Amino acid sequence: MPDRDNETIIVDRGTNPLAIVAGIIFAVAVLVVLWLVFFNGNTGGSGSVDVDVPEVSVDVTPDGQ
Repeated sequence: MPDRDNETIIVDRGTNPLAIVAGIIFAVAVLVVLWLVFFNGNTGGSGSVDVDVPEVSVDVTPDGQ
């Protein structure tokens, strides 16, 4: 058997910048969803909004049908 030299093999797989950007966008999206679900600043109450609707009156005449 031949003797083998102790060599270090370095493999450069490269870094895909698109994958880094996609990972950052994904992390920010997860944080936004968590904030909307858990920490949306709702300090209590039912979360409903009261809306004043004006009264409307309509005169209806039957047409005999």
